[in-house]
Amino acid sequence: MYAIIESGGKQYRVEEGQKIKVEKLPFKEDETIHINEVLLVKKDERVYLGRPFVEGATVEARVLSHGRGKKVIVFKYRRRKDYKKKIGHRQHYTELLIEKIKLEEKNGS
Repeated sequence: MYAIIESGGKQYRVEEGQKIKVEKLPFKEDETIHINEVLLVKKDERVYLGRPFVEGATVEARVLSHGRGKKVIVFKYRRRKDYKKKIGHRQHYTELLIEKIKLEEKNGS
């Protein structure tokens, strides 16, 4: 069973027990969060597709840590204009452990 969730404007394919790094979230470490922005769930051979989100589907995750990613160098240069600019950027992230994918199936569908 896996799900595709949306967090921070990006989409992630997650399974139970998986660790992922997402854009920084405003939660404390060891806190359990519920992600309701589930775009797709695949359970056994059935695929549940949302419009835009799957009704009754949630993903439980635990916040493991917060951190900053590797440095990305941004170098701007204009030839013959004596213009050079070098800056670095480190993106903040939150590391999550996916604990459970819940899907409430409706009778008759």
